[in-house]
Amino acid sequence: MERAILLADMNSFFASVHQALDPTLKGRPVIVGGDPEKRHGVVLAASYEAKAKGVKTGMTVHEARRLCPEGVFIKPQHHLYVHFSTRILRIMRDFTPLVEPFSIDEAFLDVTGCQKLFGSPVDIALALKRRIREEVGVTCSVGIGPNKLLAKMAAELQKPDGLTVLRHEDVPARLWPLPVRELFGVGPRYERHLKFLNIHTIGDLANFPVKILRMRFGVYGEVLWRCANGIDESPVDPHSLERVKSIGQQVTLPRDYYRLAEIKVVILELAEKVAERARGGGYAGRTVVLSLKDANFAYLSRMKTLPAYTDLAADVYRAAVELLERHWPEGWPVRTVGVALAGLAAGPPRQLTLFEGREKWESVERACDYIRSRFGERAIFRAASLTGAGVRYAG
Repeated sequence: MERAILLADMNSFFASVHQALDPTLKGRPVIVGGDPEKRHGVVLAASYEAKAKGVKTGMTVHEARRLCPEGVFIKPQHHLYVHFSTRILRIMRDFTPLVEPFSIDEAFLDVTGCQKLFGSPVDIALALKRRIREEVGVTCSVGIGPNKLLAKMAAELQKPDGLTVLRHEDVPARLWPLPVRELFGVGPRYERHLKFLNIHTIGDLANFPVKILRMRFGVYGEVLWRCANGIDESPVDPHSLERVKSIGQQVTLPRDYYRLAEIKVVILELAEKVAERARGGGYAGRTVVLSLKDANFAYLSRMKTLPAYTDLAADVYRAAVELLERHWPEGWPVRTVGVALAGLAAGPPRQLTLFEGREKWESVERACDYIRSRFGERAIFRAASLTGAGVRYAG
C-alpha cells in the first residue's frame, strides 16, 4: 500500500497566535519580532496583511516599520507559541499516533492506516484544517504526498490555507520547472554551487548525472538528486524530538559589532549558556558550530570537531574563537551571533588529562550552574559581561 503522508504548516504562526488571542488584530498587519520599544531586532513572523506591504521574515524591525508604519508590532512571547503548538499536536494525534513535529509550527502525519476510520487523505486533511481553525483559531496549509518530501513540497505550493496533493507522477510537471532553490534541502550555498554546474531548476538537478553530483558533494549530492526526483523513504517518527542532535544559542545584537574583541565577549556568553544547557541535559559534544550574520543578512557558518567530548564553556569558547579569527575579517560588521555544540552523546566517557586542570574547571562550571539555578541568572557571571559588548545580562 502506498503511504499517505500529510504535512500541516501553520500560516504565519506567531502572528496568527496573537490574532487568535485578540480578535481586534484580525485583518490587520501584525509583525512579531525584536523589541518594539527599543526598536531593534529582526522580524520572526508577519501576518499576510503585513507581507502584502513587503514585510519579510528576517528583515530588521526598523525596515519593517518603514515599509509598514501602520503595522502592529508585538514582542515575541514564546510560551504562547509552545502552548498553541501543543494544542495543535493533540488534535493531530486524534487522527493518527504517527505524528512527527518538524518545527514549532509544522508536523508530519502518517495516515496510511486511517482511511477506514476517517476517509481519504483529502478528507482527513479537510477535517484537520477545520478542527485547527475552529478549536485553535489559526489556519494551516496541508500538503499530501506518498512520502514526507513530497508532502512538504506540496504544502509550500499553496499558501495561506491551502490543500495540495502531490503524487510521484506529478513531479515532472509541478516541481521540475521550479527554481532549484525551492527544493527542500537546497540553501543559498548549495544553490550557488549548483549554478556552477548549470543547474538552475529542480528538473535540471533531477536529470543531472548522479555520479557527478556524488563526486562533487559526497553523499549529499545523491540525496539532492533523490529529492529532485521525489524519492524519500524516511519514516514519520513520533520520537524524533527525543533524540537531541545539537544545543545552540543565538542572539541578535543591539548594534553592529565591528571589533573581534567585542564579538568574543558575546561568544563567551553564548558558550557559557550552551555548555550550561548541555550539562543540564547530561550531554557532551564534539563539534562546535559558529554562525555569524551581518546587517544585510550575509550568513556564515563554520564548524570545528574537537579531539574529545566536552561540556565545558572554555572548550566551546576556544573553538568558536578559532573559527571567528580564521573566517571573519576584522572590521566587518556582525549583527547576529550563534554558537552550538553538536555531535552530542549522553554521558560519554571522559578524557582525563594530567596538565590542563580540567577537573578544576568542571567543578567551577558546575558550581556556577548550581548558583544560577538557586539564585537566578544574574547571581554569578563573567566580568566581561559588564563591558559595553556584553548582551546576556544587559539591562
